[in-house]
Amino acid sequence: MRADYKNWMPKGMIWSFLGGAIGCGAVAVILSLLLKGTLKTVLVIVFAALAVVFCGLTIWALLMHRAFSYDGKRQMSRQIIEGTAAHVKLPAGGKCLDVGCGSGALAIAVAKRNPQAQVVGIDRWGKEYASFNKQLCEANARAEGVQNTSFRKGDATHLDFPDNTFDAVVSNYVYHNIPGDRQQYLLETLRTLKKGGAFALHDIFSKSKYGDMQAFVRQLKDMGYQRVELIDTTDGIFMTKFEATWMALSGSALLTGIK
Repeated sequence: MRADYKNWMPKGMIWSFLGGAIGCGAVAVILSLLLKGTLKTVLVIVFAALAVVFCGLTIWALLMHRAFSYDGKRQMSRQIIEGTAAHVKLPAGGKCLDVGCGSGALAIAVAKRNPQAQVVGIDRWGKEYASFNKQLCEANARAEGVQNTSFRKGDATHLDFPDNTFDAVVSNYVYHNIPGDRQQYLLETLRTLKKGGAFALHDIFSKSKYGDMQAFVRQLKDMGYQRVELIDTTDGIFMTKFEATWMALSGSALLTGIK
């Protein structure tokens, strides 16, 4: 039995883009046969243009799917997961929280590196990633021979854990998907971290999504955090600048440190 971590570019999204391309192309052809005059020209141009856009999105999604595949040549997902997990070292009997655990990849990677600790993964498992669920996480843990993980439904914006619960907190590409004050979501995660605990949070920390992250780093230091770093992961650590650009992942960085 092999672990199945799925793909961060769901096949359903690829099929949706392809369906849009085919549908818009078909409408353009039908309108060209049924209508006449200026209206025909305008509508055909509009739907033909939409078909071209959807074709482009389909190609982009296919390339993303290929890059993120755990079984393919690039395996960017594995590189990101292993690289993030490497920033966390837990004490014997310690506990780690993985916020937005998805298919369990990061939680399991941390658990494998820290067999003496316990890792809890939480996720809302929304319909946009319908193939990700608690059962998949548990099956992947069994496939990896990992017994020090547990998974439960949870909300990253309001974590159901008291302050100072965990010795480490981790996350990967989660908060940018949630509308609202994303810096506040980071603070909500860090609230559950014990004094002296480590954190490794990877996301698209662009200004458009997060605001001024350098100011946020200074805020954490003013709050008494022992160490805070914002590490650019698009300079070859996890991906190249070119990959980050065409994948729309520019701004990807790892927020790490000690509380």
